[in-house]
Amino acid sequence: MKHQALPGARFFFSTAPLPCPYLPDRTERRVVTELVGRDANEFHDQLSMAGFRRSHGICYVPACPGCNACVAVRVVVDEFKPGKSFKRILNKNNDLTAETVEPIATNEQFAMFTDYQRSRHGGGDMSRMDYLDYQALIEDTPVDTNVVEFRRPSGTLAAVCLVDRLGDGLSAVYSFFDPDEVERSLGTYMVLWLIDESYGQELPYVYLGFWIDGCSNMAYKSRFKPLERITPDGWKPMD
Repeated sequence: MKHQALPGARFFFSTAPLPCPYLPDRTERRVVTELVGRDANEFHDQLSMAGFRRSHGICYVPACPGCNACVAVRVVVDEFKPGKSFKRILNKNNDLTAETVEPIATNEQFAMFTDYQRSRHGGGDMSRMDYLDYQALIEDTPVDTNVVEFRRPSGTLAAVCLVDRLGDGLSAVYSFFDPDEVERSLGTYMVLWLIDESYGQELPYVYLGFWIDGCSNMAYKSRFKPLERITPDGWKPMD
C-alpha cells in the first residue's frame, strides 16, 4: 500500500544526549523541527510564541532530562523604560549608524565574527567556524530575516545583529561586535536598538532567546525589564 504525505504535516524529533554547552556536568537534548514550505514564516511565528528558537532552517527547544534552566524570554516593548545605565550606553553609541541589509555574508562581517569568537568564546564550537559555516549561519534562513550592521562615522563596522521579524516582534538570533570596543557595551546597545526599532514598528516584543539560570553569559538578559518568560501556561512576567 502506497503511503501519501499528509498536507501541512509537521514532524518533531529529539536529538541525542550531548554535553551541555552552558552548564557543567549536565546533558543537553533538544526537540527540533524543520522550517520548510510556503508557510515557514507562519510556522516560525507559532513556534517562537511557544518558546522555540531558530538556527539555520530549524527551530528547537530544550528538552533536557532533569533540567529546566533554559527559559525563553522576551522584552515587553511598550513598558520598557531605559534607566541611567542604559541611557549612558545609548549616548556612547549615538555616533553609530544602523543599516538593515539582506542576510548575505561578507568578508568584513566574517573578520569581525572571527575576532569576536576568539576573544569571547575561544575554544567554543563557533570559534572553529570557517567562512562557509558563517555564510550558512547568515544566509540559511527560510523566514523573514535581515542583518543589521552598525557602523562608525568612518564607515567601519562596529557590530552586527542577525534578526528575524515575527508577527509580534523582532527576534535577536545572533549578534557580535568588535571586541576592542568594550567600553561601548555594544551587546547591550544592540538590544536597546531592537527595542526602539520594535517600538517604531508597533511590534510588542523583542525575543532574546534563552535566559539560563546559573550561566553568567546569559545573565545580561534579565536587565531588560519588564521581561516575560515562557511557562506551561504561556508567557508570564519574569521576577
